[in-house]
Amino acid sequence: MSTCVMIEEQLHKMQNHQGFIAALDQSGGSTPHALALYGINSDAWTDDDEMFDLVHKMRTRVITSPSFTGERIIGAILFEDTMHREIEGIPTAGYLWEVKQVVPFLKVDKGLAPEQNGVQMMKPIPGLDACLEKAVSRGIFGTKMRSVIKQANPAAIVEIVDQQFDLAHQIMAAGLTPIVEPEVDIHCPEKAKAELLLKTAVLDKLDELDSEHKVMLKLTLPEQPDFYAEFVHHPQVVRTVALSGGYSQQDADDRLRLDHGMVASFSRALLEGLSVHQTDAEFNATLDASIRRIYAASIT
Repeated sequence: MSTCVMIEEQLHKMQNHQGFIAALDQSGGSTPHALALYGINSDAWTDDDEMFDLVHKMRTRVITSPSFTGERIIGAILFEDTMHREIEGIPTAGYLWEVKQVVPFLKVDKGLAPEQNGVQMMKPIPGLDACLEKAVSRGIFGTKMRSVIKQANPAAIVEIVDQQFDLAHQIMAAGLTPIVEPEVDIHCPEKAKAELLLKTAVLDKLDELDSEHKVMLKLTLPEQPDFYAEFVHHPQVVRTVALSGGYSQQDADDRLRLDHGMVASFSRALLEGLSVHQTDAEFNATLDASIRRIYAASIT
């Protein structure tokens, strides 16, 4: 299959297929916590290489599970280390698409800068062009980058959105579809106000895009149901997806059902209840139940 045909098939799936995105992109800072939730404590590794070996085994167990298929999961977001690894002898991105029919994405940000003016911008991303070139060569469809809004500061929120879309243009120029993720912290004291400011700033940026430029949006589940409906139906938006942001799976699913057209892109909520100590039967049953619930909430 040619690269162009593959990209067209993946774009069609992202635009039209029912389902949700699995966020499997825990990075260096969040990996120890993800492993702890999975039942592996920090004394199980002595360096980063061993830690990433362990988290890749966890991700491999998830991805190879019989319940993890393109029927209900339309995409998966990977950490850069995962992109360079293999599953059952196949590069991870290739395994996702060729075996599971799940569209692969890559987390490209390098983490968050310290909070300033009520927001956390992304740290600089050195070598981004080289990373994007590698992603294209490995069959990655799109990217993801996260920044965080903690206060309803109008100027700072515009700055967050400007940074996100500046990088989105660089990513689109490389032939990839960016997931723009300006997260509103669920503990923001004026969360609804911050969401209104964010919505206005993002709409301004979307309206500036040329017709051939398309992005995805990954947003915190809003306080007002269907608050992001304009994004769901915007011609420059491939898909509008929701992050769980620290909500439990049940709370996230309940909120998502009220946001018609948005689909989940959950990380902790997806992996909730999974343990290294479970048998394969127990693990697969727990994951299948989570996928079933998140899928049901994503198709409203």
